[in-house]
Amino acid sequence: MQKPLLLTALLTVVTITGARAEPSDPPVTVFASVLPIQTFVERVGGDRVDARVMVQPGQSPATYDPTTGQVAALAKADLYVRIGVPFEDAWMTRIRSASTDMAILDLRAGLPLREIEAHEHHEGTDDPDGAHDSEHGHDTEPEVQAHSEGMDPHIWTSPPLVRRMTVAIRDRLSALDPAGAETYAANQAAFDAELAALHTDLKAILADLEQHRFLVYHPAWGYFADTYGLEQVPIEREGKSPGPRRLDALIKQALQSDARIIFVQPQFDRRAAQQIARAIGGRVETADPLAADYAENLRRFARLIAAAHSRGHDAVQP
Repeated sequence: MQKPLLLTALLTVVTITGARAEPSDPPVTVFASVLPIQTFVERVGGDRVDARVMVQPGQSPATYDPTTGQVAALAKADLYVRIGVPFEDAWMTRIRSASTDMAILDLRAGLPLREIEAHEHHEGTDDPDGAHDSEHGHDTEPEVQAHSEGMDPHIWTSPPLVRRMTVAIRDRLSALDPAGAETYAANQAAFDAELAALHTDLKAILADLEQHRFLVYHPAWGYFADTYGLEQVPIEREGKSPGPRRLDALIKQALQSDARIIFVQPQFDRRAAQQIARAIGGRVETADPLAADYAENLRRFARLIAAAHSRGHDAVQP
């Protein structure tokens, strides 16, 4: 009769001292507009957050239409994190109407925005090496919308800006889930250290460039360029492929600046880029700013630029 009692006692001890119990509360459900933002939410939220993404891999934020299932799921979501990509302009009213109780965090709030059609070099962040704690506790989307017409939404391509964005994510998650505030703060601090290291790595990779201009089909790398002293030259304008006159001007510009590499997102047509590459003796490379593997994706992008533009041209291999 003692063995069953002993077994019961041992099982009780294992239950108490074993693996961490699952949280009793359901996770905070968060929808992000694009994959990199989902990654940031996951890194800050950890196990306390169920992070989902609107734009699926391989699809373009410019033409994306949310599915019926996504709209239905939004009705049960706690938070939507927006970034200002084109589909949101058309869908934001319906996203809001899916759940009047759902909070909305616009990550552009408080950040220095740049014009999307950056054919000339624009100034980037006022503090490219800093990561300032901003007050994002309230939904400032109306103010953001008021000054974001025609502005570049690809702010996640600059790690220093992402450091500020993770503070906004931390604060909003803590407001929605106060019991998890300590977890969110610890996760954000750990991720912030990784972002600081990434920024240092990227500066080192791009430190010895012979020239600083690179061609892109779609101007999605402007914040990256501004942060690291580069200039992107977009092939398309306002979503349109270049005509013969524009194509000729781009070829001459590339030859004059000795640009040797053209980046194309997998969501876009490569033909115009390939035509320019043939004319300048360069090459076309795929670079996706929407990739989920954020840090490694930016390191690869920097290495490709360095391999093409460093003194000696082969100093860094992608």
